[in-house]
Amino acid sequence: MITEVRLRPLRSGDFDRVLQLERQLFGRGAWTYGMLADELAGLGRWYVVAEPERLDRAGDQPVVGYAGLWFDGDVTQIMTIGVDPDVQRHGVGRQLMDALIERSRKVKAEAVLLEVRVDNAPAIEMYRDFGFQILGVRKRYYQPEDMDAYTMRLDLSEVEHPTADAAVESPVDAPAADTPDDATGDAA
Repeated sequence: MITEVRLRPLRSGDFDRVLQLERQLFGRGAWTYGMLADELAGLGRWYVVAEPERLDRAGDQPVVGYAGLWFDGDVTQIMTIGVDPDVQRHGVGRQLMDALIERSRKVKAEAVLLEVRVDNAPAIEMYRDFGFQILGVRKRYYQPEDMDAYTMRLDLSEVEHPTADAAVESPVDAPAADTPDDATGDAA
């Protein structure tokens, strides 16, 4: 039983689980190992994972969610967010989004941008709950599925505080790991 979720920086040791979730969530459009490694190596990237804190088990727990963004000096772009279907609608996505927005504030971004499939109603609803607004449609954005995407924006000057479902340990101020296994992509 999951009682609480803890967020921490994404490490290279998490790649297999993140890619497993990618395939489960995004099918043919899922990132590959090389795509994930290249993404994390890019400047201005910041990635976190969610893992359950379980009262009935000790030790490492499987990653149940992940998210990342890119800061270009003006705005942040949410590159990905994914939650294990077994724990969706339990606040994990909201906790990940809180962390992304908090990181965006910390780097002094003016706004947060994202793309979302036009048929992903639960995600669109969550983004709207956070104050994102639809800017337009990007035709055939998701490949190879040939699906359109909404481009959405959250103006950070208009939002006082992110909407948190539950308090979690924030990875925003977490120190970088001392091991070479650390692959947060945090270049800011």
